[in-house]
Parts: sequence; structure tokens; C-alpha cells
Amino acid sequence: MTNLSALPAGVTVLERGWLSANNIVLQGRHGTALVDSGYCTHAAQTLQLVVHTLQGRPLDLLLNTHLHSDHCGGNAALQATYPKTLTHIPPGQATHVATWDAHALSYTPTGQTCPQFHFDHLLKPGSEIALGDHIWQVHAAPGHDPHSVVFFEPTSKVLLSADALWEHGFGVIFPELEGIHAMDEVAATLDLIERLAPQTVVPGHGRVFVDAPAALATARKRLDGFVQNPLKHAHHAAKVLLKFKLLELHRVEHTALARWTRETPYFGQLHQRFFADTPVTDWFAQLLQDLVRAKAAEVDGDWIVDH
Repeated sequence: MTNLSALPAGVTVLERGWLSANNIVLQGRHGTALVDSGYCTHAAQTLQLVVHTLQGRPLDLLLNTHLHSDHCGGNAALQATYPKTLTHIPPGQATHVATWDAHALSYTPTGQTCPQFHFDHLLKPGSEIALGDHIWQVHAAPGHDPHSVVFFEPTSKVLLSADALWEHGFGVIFPELEGIHAMDEVAATLDLIERLAPQTVVPGHGRVFVDAPAALATARKRLDGFVQNPLKHAHHAAKVLLKFKLLELHRVEHTALARWTRETPYFGQLHQRFFADTPVTDWFAQLLQDLVRAKAAEVDGDWIVDH
């Protein structure tokens, strides 16, 4: 758990790692709020952390920067525990949440899980919302996800950047995997963040950091590499999806993991669009070898272990 002096009073960051997104708790005269709720397999821990941080206070607002499973997978559990909480989501996928279309929401295609939840209000870009003791701006931040938003508090210059900017990069550009050009949107979002000139950045994953210019320079260099070589981004995305599943399962038989990749639509799309010249079994072996080489996984006989 992180609560840095660079953050405004009443803002607590629960740093979660890479399966669950960071959770940001805000408390003050405008009540209590939570930004992003983590992945569903961590829901019990999310609840424990939130309850401990609120110290008996109710949760008034639950907000999602975007609707990837690692950012909203704890919504259902929080709504069950705090039935009076009002949930705010970006508008782009509101219809899919209302009708609960798990395919359109990306959960089925990515082989991930997100229990059904409801929403009460929309986080419209260009609007403001009272959270804790401050008024936060809502900005559109497309690229990683076309519907993502970020929150900016102009007095303290704190940015809740979600997956638009990390200390050493940004999230996978998912529209690119579907054949939708979005690298220009990533660049535009990085330009937006530069104009906002945050002094403190709370990313969706990783630690809170204060050197936004350095992070922006790293992100732009990474983006340039993907623009020059889209296959590099596609290979990176496949490794991220595979690592995400390993983080969820911790330990899985080699044959079961290979079968999961064959049955997961996103992997099939990636293979057909970018790597059709390589047999699927060879491609999977390359991805796994890369994860082992990076010490992100370990082979233990017939088993693959998260590292």
C-alpha cells in the first residue's frame, strides 16, 4: 500500500501488481470513492484492503477508468458489499454492460473472467467529478483502450493515468490487435498528458512516480518502436496475454496452457493476422521460451509455473 506525501490528503494508492490494477481510494468532504477494482480472482483481497482503508465508512462511489477485466473485475463484489455505492463507467461500452455482452466487453475473446456488474452514471470526457476533497477532471485517453479515461486534479497536479502511461511504458494497444489503427491515439494521449504536466502520476500498474517527462520519453520511444515494427507489438501483446493467464493460474500443465491459447479467440486473431507463416505450436513455444528467458515463467517438467 502506498500513501505518498506527493499525493493530496485523503488519497491512498493500493499498489496491486500486474494481475489486478492499482486501486485508488479517495476520502474527504465529498465522501468516499474507489477508482478501479482489480481482477476477480483478487476480489476478496480488494475488499479487505478497501474496508481497512475506509475504516468503517461506506463506499459512496466506484469508478472505472476503463472496462478491462483487471480494472473492473472486483466491481460485482464491491457492489454486493456496498449496495448503496454508485458506479461510474466511461460511456463507450455502457450498452454492453447494460446487456452484459461478455464478448463485446473483451472478456470472452481474451479468455479472461469478469463477474457481471451494473453501472449508475457515465464518466463523460470533458466533465468534472468531486472525489475526496477535490474536483477532478475527466479526460478521454484512447489508445490502449478506445474508451478509457484518466483523472486529473489541477491544484495538486495529480494524474490517475490508468494504462495510458506507466513509469516505463503503457498498456497493450488492443485495437491494433483487431486491425484498428490506434497508435496515433496513443501518441495523442501522451501529448494530452504532457499538456496537463502532472507532478505526480498514479499509474494503473506499478508504483506512483513523479518524473512524468521521463516516463513520457520512455513511452514515446516504445511507441516509435511499435510503429516501425507492428510485429513487435503483436508479439509483445501475445506474451502479455499469456503472462496474464499464468498470473491467474500460477501453475498449469503445458498441454492445458497450449490448449487454452488455441481456444482463446484473441490468440487465433493474432496468429492469423501477424504470424500465419509460423505453425501455431511453434509460435506458442516461442512465446513460452521468451517468458522463461525473461524469468516471467518457469518450466517444471510438464508444468508451467508463474515466476
